[in-house]
Amino acid sequence: MDYWTQTPDEVAKTLGVDLAQGLTPDARAERLAQSTARVKPGHPAVRAFLAQFKSPIQLLLVAAACLSFSLGQPVDGTVVLLIILGSAVISFQHEYHADQAVKNLMKLVETKVKILQNGQTVEIPSASVVPGDVILVDAGSIIPADGLLIASTNLFTDEAALTGETFPVEKVTGTSKPDDAISERKNVLFSGSHVASGAGRFLAVQVGPQTEIGRIAKGLTNPRPEPDFERGIRRFGLLLVNLTILLTLGVFAINAFLGRSILDSFLFALALAVGLTPQLLPAIISVNLSRGAVEMAKREVIVKRLSAIESIGSMDVLCSDKTGTLTLGEVRVHGAYDLDGKESAEVLRLAQINALLQSGYRNPIDEALAASAPNGLTKSTPVLAEIPYDFVRKRLSVLVQDGEPILISKGALDPIRAVCTQAQSHSDDGVQALFQSFSRQGYRVLGVATKPLPAGTTAVTTQDEAGLTLAGMIVLEDPLRPEIADTVAHISSLGVELKVITGDNHLVAQTLGERLGFADPTPLTGKEIQTLSDAALVRQAADHQVFAEIEPNQKARLIAALKHGGKVVGYIGDGINDGGALHTADAGISVANAVDVAKEAADFVMLKPGLDVIVNAIIEGRRTFANTMKYIFMATSANFGNMFSLAGASLLVPFLPLLPKQVLMMNLLTDIPEMFIASDTVDEEQLQKPQRWNLAFLRTFMIVFGILSSAFDFATFGALLALKAPESIFRTGWFIESIVSAALIVLVIRSRRSIFKTRPGQPLLIATLAIIGVVLLLPLSPLASPLGLHALTPKICALVAAIVLAYFASAELTKHVFYRMVGKAH
Repeated sequence: MDYWTQTPDEVAKTLGVDLAQGLTPDARAERLAQSTARVKPGHPAVRAFLAQFKSPIQLLLVAAACLSFSLGQPVDGTVVLLIILGSAVISFQHEYHADQAVKNLMKLVETKVKILQNGQTVEIPSASVVPGDVILVDAGSIIPADGLLIASTNLFTDEAALTGETFPVEKVTGTSKPDDAISERKNVLFSGSHVASGAGRFLAVQVGPQTEIGRIAKGLTNPRPEPDFERGIRRFGLLLVNLTILLTLGVFAINAFLGRSILDSFLFALALAVGLTPQLLPAIISVNLSRGAVEMAKREVIVKRLSAIESIGSMDVLCSDKTGTLTLGEVRVHGAYDLDGKESAEVLRLAQINALLQSGYRNPIDEALAASAPNGLTKSTPVLAEIPYDFVRKRLSVLVQDGEPILISKGALDPIRAVCTQAQSHSDDGVQALFQSFSRQGYRVLGVATKPLPAGTTAVTTQDEAGLTLAGMIVLEDPLRPEIADTVAHISSLGVELKVITGDNHLVAQTLGERLGFADPTPLTGKEIQTLSDAALVRQAADHQVFAEIEPNQKARLIAALKHGGKVVGYIGDGINDGGALHTADAGISVANAVDVAKEAADFVMLKPGLDVIVNAIIEGRRTFANTMKYIFMATSANFGNMFSLAGASLLVPFLPLLPKQVLMMNLLTDIPEMFIASDTVDEEQLQKPQRWNLAFLRTFMIVFGILSSAFDFATFGALLALKAPESIFRTGWFIESIVSAALIVLVIRSRRSIFKTRPGQPLLIATLAIIGVVLLLPLSPLASPLGLHALTPKICALVAAIVLAYFASAELTKHVFYRMVGKAH
């Protein structure tokens, strides 16, 4: 329906809601249940389990197992199905529990909205808004649904994400015409926008995909930039796909050509494909990331987007505003001065009235002015109208009845002076000198101006902000955090460059840079950035540590320029104007008391402000990245070696070197210890610098250690053939050698250090030793016959043990040579 052409009362009748009371709890619950059922059918646990079988290779294996049943081989079919099921259960258990842990953490920082329910104001998660909700919003609030405005007070919304309009749009009650464009529907609030100033109440009509932004999102071609880690995983996946296709098709063709069973050859080829692919990689990544999220939560950082954990570990540039992060965030009024530099109680009174009577978002400056005001200051000063603050005018004006209608404006000094034609002092020439003097001391300076208006004036527009009288200046201070210099030095020692992006003037910004210990605190200003091309900005952004007088839209441009320069960039922001930069950054960081629009755009939310909190997040991100890469190194090198060996052996021996079910069991058993890699310890040196994905290095590692593994596999083949071992003994001998060596090699390649100088995590060590024990007992267990295994003679046991020890020692030696020759460049 064209709801915007109707009144709120008409639409409320259609939706069955009382505008003064809101929905009842039962009505809300029923509508929410219907919405949830449409979006996510089925139980989450069931969906998560079924998702384990989405791989085409796994589906082919299931089909092949069913084919075994139809051809009279029920034992083989049952074993294959049980192994596939076991792998899925293990993966599901880790992945589902990890997902639940993260969802519980997300509840701590989920965006909430205020609604009317049975006439009472209650808070609910913004994602659970339903049609018919009466929603209350104020400055900084996210608009969670499309709906009709019921009432408002100086309400302006930012609809840039929807319409591209730079300036906030005033919203008023009424109706729109059927053919009005989105930007012309002044009576409608749109999902995806946020309140720039003022307050209001509206009726939710459309939610989710039915909203205007939801319909537009379906056709978006420019999603959020792909993080460095996800891009690396994707390229790595393509490499494995190519290798898998070439190897499996070749092996199947050769075995079929040699006259071996087509079914066995097909199953063997599929098992090779499974063996070459690190099947548990999604689960490993999920477990690692969720564990990282839990650890970060202990350090007062809540993760909203899991993949960003890898990004914060890779981060080498951190951009931050100063308020609340570098400073205490406790803005104080240092003084109020007239234009001769003398303290002025009248200038302070005017600024306090402006701060107390404005209805928009009360920032720390307004809070400081309000806190310094005497009780009852505005009792006899009714507010008549308001011109909300925006980031273009950089000022806020209120019209008050102070004996006569008077317009009081406060804001950045230059924008205030730009609309003044006179001053309350003959010393106007000294204003700039006063401004520079305060700024060089690190103080922030605001201008205060007034303009009397004719009696009876009750409304004002931006056109009235002209011909004002400059009254004086408000000087504010926000002290640096006592520990900030040490924290900045610590961040620098971790290989992360701190850059300050602030709207303050260049003198304040330069003083800040000097106090932080920057080598060259000379700022690049917003005016200078406007003159730079994108290519030039990439160079300038890299060369400067301080950026001053920055416009909101320039923040995102700066972040993009740093990324184009090859940096992984983090950004800390908590204001209404930080959403674009937070979205553009690889790691967007906000704080728990930030406005909704900033928290919604962020990847991380700090439960308390301060750079020291980010230090902990960086280290945990690197720990998570390191453990994820360990699995990839282990799995790819071992799998590549084993599958290369299997492929080669199938050509050299007159029978399949391993049965398909043995290959699948081998993959399952070798993957189990690696499920505990998330709890492994990480060497200190891996935490001291940013970690980046390097596909070329990974490919070289896989080839070197894969070939080393294959060399000892072929040594095993040769020894078993020399001893004229029958098929069952040959397969059992290599099955045991392969699994034991793959389990032990985890302890070698998990660290660049000598195995004697690094200690693995206890869960990983226990799981490794347990799997070795299991595989040694398998040939003696009731599972031996279904798996095609046979007890080994003492002589063959000694031979396998000698080969495993030789491989273990060779891998340790190869590791040191490899990192000395190849790894030093990475």
